[in-house]
Amino acid sequence: MSASVRARRPATPPLGLPHLIPSAHKYPPTLSRKDDLDADERRDAASKGYGPTRRTHAHGGLKVTSAEWKLLVIVLMVATLVRLFRISKPNSVVFDEVHFGKFAARYIKTRYFVDVHPPLAKLLITAAAFLFGFDGDFDFKDIGKLFVNTPYVAMRMVPATLGIATVPLAYLTLRALDCRATTALLASLFITFENGLITQSRHILLDSPLVFFTALTIFLFVGFSNEDKQEPFTERWWSWLILTGLSLGAVVSCKWVGLFTIATVGVCTVFQLWLLLGDLRVKPRTWARHFFARALCLIVVPLLFYMTMFELHFMILGSSGEGDAFMSSEFRQTLGHGMQDTYADIAIGSDVTIRHVNTQGGYLHSHAHNYPGGSGQQQITLYPHRDENNMWRILNATVDSYPQYDYETQPIEYIKHGSRIKFRHIVTDKSLHSHDVRPPVSDVDFQQEVSAYGMAGFTGDLNDDWVIEIEKGDRSDRESSKRIRTLRTHFKLRHLMTGCYLFSHKVKLPEWGFEQQEVTCNKNAVKANSLWYIETAAKHPQLSVNADKVNYRIPGFLSKFWELQRVMWTTNAGLTDRHVYDSRPLSWPRLQRGINFWVKDHRQIYLIGNPFVWWLSTASVVAYTLVRGFLVLRAKRGYKDFENTKLVKYDSLCGFLFTGYILHYFPFFLMGRQLFLHHYFPALYFAILLSCAVFDFATSTLRPRLRLQIAAVLAIVAIWNFSKFSPLAYGNPWTKKQCVSAQWVKTWDFACNEFLDASWQYAGIQVPTPNKTTPVATIGGEPGGRAPIVVDEDEQPVLSEANTAIPSGAVAEPGRDVFAKEDGREMKSVVGDAVPSSAVDGERMVSVVAAEGVTGVPEKKEEEVKVETHAHIQGESGPSVSGEEPLASAAKVEEEVEIKSEETSAARKLEGPLDHGESLADQVAHELYPEARDVPGDVGVQKPGEDL
Repeated sequence: MSASVRARRPATPPLGLPHLIPSAHKYPPTLSRKDDLDADERRDAASKGYGPTRRTHAHGGLKVTSAEWKLLVIVLMVATLVRLFRISKPNSVVFDEVHFGKFAARYIKTRYFVDVHPPLAKLLITAAAFLFGFDGDFDFKDIGKLFVNTPYVAMRMVPATLGIATVPLAYLTLRALDCRATTALLASLFITFENGLITQSRHILLDSPLVFFTALTIFLFVGFSNEDKQEPFTERWWSWLILTGLSLGAVVSCKWVGLFTIATVGVCTVFQLWLLLGDLRVKPRTWARHFFARALCLIVVPLLFYMTMFELHFMILGSSGEGDAFMSSEFRQTLGHGMQDTYADIAIGSDVTIRHVNTQGGYLHSHAHNYPGGSGQQQITLYPHRDENNMWRILNATVDSYPQYDYETQPIEYIKHGSRIKFRHIVTDKSLHSHDVRPPVSDVDFQQEVSAYGMAGFTGDLNDDWVIEIEKGDRSDRESSKRIRTLRTHFKLRHLMTGCYLFSHKVKLPEWGFEQQEVTCNKNAVKANSLWYIETAAKHPQLSVNADKVNYRIPGFLSKFWELQRVMWTTNAGLTDRHVYDSRPLSWPRLQRGINFWVKDHRQIYLIGNPFVWWLSTASVVAYTLVRGFLVLRAKRGYKDFENTKLVKYDSLCGFLFTGYILHYFPFFLMGRQLFLHHYFPALYFAILLSCAVFDFATSTLRPRLRLQIAAVLAIVAIWNFSKFSPLAYGNPWTKKQCVSAQWVKTWDFACNEFLDASWQYAGIQVPTPNKTTPVATIGGEPGGRAPIVVDEDEQPVLSEANTAIPSGAVAEPGRDVFAKEDGREMKSVVGDAVPSSAVDGERMVSVVAAEGVTGVPEKKEEEVKVETHAHIQGESGPSVSGEEPLASAAKVEEEVEIKSEETSAARKLEGPLDHGESLADQVAHELYPEARDVPGDVGVQKPGEDL
């Protein structure tokens, strides 16, 4: 060593401590707290005599200071105030609360129902309702119906609380992704003041729980990924991984849109495993441990959680309800809707009921009403309920000069493959018949009408003859494949004369057929739709009392689970009806239109996003796409951009969020079903986080103070936008002028004409509240007269159209519940010589067996409550006041007048375009759907919506 160079020796340690060599020193305190030391920092630390050692790191990579926690508490308080402000208003049903509130009532009543969504979010809402004393009696039937004895605030608090909890999750997710505190704060403020998320979280709806569990899943997965970078298979590592799996199960248990979240985590997990596979330091055995740990926690755990929610669903819904008709007969055996044991053997002379195998249309059915066209003979349908009009007697086929087989005294003749028989409808004494006449609905040349033909004493003709073709029997019953056995044999019925097969499909007859399912004879029949089986059989005269009896097998949980999944899937895929407020995915990032939730008392709740937050997030997605593409082109030309550690960090961060956005947005382009703006909310969450990540990158070279100032400006603009549109989120008073000025996009069809001209006019309007103590009297209701109206005994004013609860200009309607029976009524079959008028008026879907010769379809009688637009209300002590003025007396009328008749309620549901008129509605529809410009439709009328 040169004499001019002085060798340095380690510092002498304090007394009492062992001597340490430099390579064993830990990083200095300022560096030991950093988990992101790059190679230069490590080299600099080593040059100072500090050697590597095992580093400590924050739990899940969350490096949040105590000051940040205090700031987050303040943000959380602001979010609570924003989302809970006047949550009790309106005190009436809003949009799809019609369905999800009703489902809570079904849970409490334990009545079985079917919905296209998994049960978790509904169960959470039901738990809140149950804890606060809801008895399930309120029916949530109509938008605008005042709540009575219903803890609706507690039920709304569930989605509101989860909406509030989404705010800190956004903050913590960006901090875990190593964004700056200013960036995370900006994201939490964007989520706090996003009008669409606020509106959706303030009502009994499912999208707020969906977004919360989506945000929770992403946060937990980011935490797990940070732990995986540090040291795998530790307790922390397993904790984050298991929690991620549970959250995945929760998100898909709210809505099937959660499958997109599973796809996001799945893609990132596959990428992690791919990188591990290319790391030569990772042994194959270690890689296998990584694979199986992820498979267990991210596949098995979510599946078990999802199935557990359905187990709770089945445990609670143990009674028969409106969802029975959509499930198989085996399933219904578990709902207290069971069937008595029935005789197994089928022979000539057996009285049977016949069910269709493939559809849930029900039983082969006939009633004493004729087809209005075609042959004009008696109708044959499928009817979903048990009824004596479903009973048929099996007789021998018609042969010239061949007497009817005396099944009571002759030896029993079982029905076998190839048997030639006919079916006699017991109630009307007509035979199942087909001929070369086209059916009234499926009017195609390969289908024939099926009717009931004949009369008492008439043996029939050859068109009554059918040939049995056994398709399959039950494995446990060998005889069922040789001859017809109740519940065990699936068979086809071939028409002897024409060769067509008895067939049914999911096509409803019009009102003249009581909207029951069509039955035809199909020459090109799909096998699945031409299979039948015997469900019940009365005791044959030749059978002994101890003859074999059978019944449906009680299905286990897995059978019920898979059957319900199939029903949900097929129904979800079939929601293709158009709606005036539906929209396609291409319009969502541009916030082209919203959804009318509620209109009442000159106020409106309209789902619309915060334009600034929405458009900024969309611009960030576009900007990232363009910049990433540009960098790929530069890399192709040999530039070394991706060797920059800063660029790689932000590319990984933004790429992760962009992947989540793509997987939550683009799958909707593949769906032909009805879609709405709120389907974009999970993708919007990723877009907001991506916009803040872009902000973090763009301001990374700026001083902290300047960065904070820019963030403050962005937050102020977002808050101003929120304030501008907040009356539509809260249903607050708004003037026509303010409404028109807020229509920045011409397709934002707010109901501006429903608002008053000046704010001071709202002071004279009293919002109706339910009042059960006021003495009432009933006006009308006499037979053949007007519908009954319940009013206050002291005042019996004339109802004015100008002051009705729901204005004529904008009628909000809920999403259509495809599993609910129409108007909540059951189809019934009435036996008698005449059709009672009450049955005609009160039941739309009704099967009637009348005397011979009744061929017409009864006309429905409707009573309408006519209201005069310019009616005057006479006060007790003063002159009449025009009904067009929004005065307190008129509001009192609205509060106290309750229309009892269902027909009256239907009459008050005014239809037509929103207040802008048909021309504006046409213009909106043409701009949104240019391809449907020439297709006529009910544009301008808000119709029920469907949800995924």
